[in-house]
Amino acid sequence: MRVRKKPWARPYIEDHQDYIVTDPDSYLGKWQERFVKEQPLHVEIGTGKGQFIIQMAKKYPDVNFIGIELQESVIATALRTFMEEPLPNLQFVLTDGADVDEFFKPHELAKIYLNFSDPWPKTRHEKRRLTSKRFLETYQKVLSEDGTIEFKTDNRGLFEFSLISFNNYPMEFEYVSLDLHNSPENEDNIETEYEHKFSPKGPIYKLIAHFINE
Repeated sequence: MRVRKKPWARPYIEDHQDYIVTDPDSYLGKWQERFVKEQPLHVEIGTGKGQFIIQMAKKYPDVNFIGIELQESVIATALRTFMEEPLPNLQFVLTDGADVDEFFKPHELAKIYLNFSDPWPKTRHEKRRLTSKRFLETYQKVLSEDGTIEFKTDNRGLFEFSLISFNNYPMEFEYVSLDLHNSPENEDNIETEYEHKFSPKGPIYKLIAHFINE
C-alpha cells in the first residue's frame, strides 16, 4: 500500500535528531551511546506508527529499544506520538531493516521483533519475506547466542512458511500459537496498530525461536 507523503515529516525528523537516526552506519558498535544507560538491546524491524515499540519501552524500562522503519512519513508519525511522552530507552531509525548486519555489530542484539511483515504472497517473491533464509542469516549475525526472534502475523500462509523456514535453518521454537488472542499469553501481549484493527477478523499467529549454535 502506498503511503501518502507528509510534507511536515522530514523537517520534524530533522528537528528531533536526539531521538531518531538517519545515518545508522555511523553508529555501528556505538548504539548504546544513544541511550541514558547501557541495557539489553531489542529491535523491531518495521515499526510502523510506533504503537508496539512505544508501549514495550514503557513496560520494560530495563531494556533499550530501537524501532526501524523505511517509510519517512510513517516513522515521523511514530516519532510525533513518542514526543508526547519521550522515553530514555527508545530510539527510532529511518532506514531499510533488510541488512541489519551493516549497522549492528555481531551479537549486539538480544531480541528482534517482526510484526505483521509484508507476506509477499507470490512464490517468486518469497526471498523478500523477512523470515526467509536470507534474512535469518543476517539476524543470526547480530543476535547474541541466546537471542530470540519474536514473530507475529495474521497471514496463515506467511506463518506456515515461517515455521518451515525457521525449522529448516535450523532454529529451535520456544513458543508457537495459532491463536494468540485466545491464549493465556495474550495477557502480556502488546498490540501493533495493524493487530488491533484486524484481529477481530481472524486469528493472530505468533512464534518465538532462537538459533541453534553449535
